[in-house]
Amino acid sequence: MRASRLVQLLLLLQSRGRTTAGVLATELEVSERTIHRDVDALSAAGVPIYAERGPHGGIQLVDGYRTRLTGLTADEAEALFLSGLPGPAAELGLGTVVAAARLKVLASLPTDLRARAARLVERFHLDAAAWFHDADHVPHLAVLAEAVWEGRRARIEYDRGSGPVERELDPLGLVLKAGVWYVVGSVDGAIRTYRAARIRSVGLTGEPVERPREFDLAAYWAASTAAYERDAPRIDVTVRVAPAAIDQLAELVGQRAVRAAETLPVEDPDGWRHLRLSIDWPEEAPARLLAVGDGIEVLEPPNVRRRIGELAEAAAGRYGAG
Repeated sequence: MRASRLVQLLLLLQSRGRTTAGVLATELEVSERTIHRDVDALSAAGVPIYAERGPHGGIQLVDGYRTRLTGLTADEAEALFLSGLPGPAAELGLGTVVAAARLKVLASLPTDLRARAARLVERFHLDAAAWFHDADHVPHLAVLAEAVWEGRRARIEYDRGSGPVERELDPLGLVLKAGVWYVVGSVDGAIRTYRAARIRSVGLTGEPVERPREFDLAAYWAASTAAYERDAPRIDVTVRVAPAAIDQLAELVGQRAVRAAETLPVEDPDGWRHLRLSIDWPEEAPARLLAVGDGIEVLEPPNVRRRIGELAEAAAGRYGAG
């Protein structure tokens, strides 16, 4: 806490110049005696700071001295501004806070780092949402963020698809994945993940969250997503595909599936490639493969080939094709 206050004191003096101990005490919500102790600590640490008595006195830094904000390098300053996603911050109710913080950091940077940070903001923009997908409408996101930050238990109503259920949730973290917000929390001692957009209502209780001592949000998310991808049902499909249709195939079944596909040593009369793919979610595979169009033919397994034929025949009948 004191280290943070010392940095704030330095930034205040740097931006305002000579300031009285009373003003600094009010700004930092401490006593004047604490301000004088902080000045002594900064001076002992080698910061050129001094106090002058009298009606026109005050505390100030030696002219020309500017802190480098605890030693930020050029790369660190650039990374700080690149990491500020305005959309997610606004969704969390922190849009104005993030903007104000960036302005304060920008003002405290040395001239050379300030120019580099400003140039980075002008030339790079991060958009977390996927193409052709509207962002999830998450009306309770700010309340969930408050519950996570304050460590307060929440009573939620969650739509599981088959109907709503009520849960007593100890929220442990929020995760933004490809434009979708997820809440990670503990329910009856088990850590679970909920899609935030499916939470119909949130009520905060007065009970504190019992946060597991060893819980690491980033590590949990990495392990859970790896397990989800590893354990997803799959089906092996053998296809012949035109070279021009490879990119479209990758968009429909996944880049990873196409990169990992086995290329079969078959001489095709049309110059097409023969691949053995492992595709997630077998029920969806026929429709996704049919969407590639006439640039692909499924060879195996017979049930997938047959299902694609049924879908194509039904579509042809609907559109009046012979």
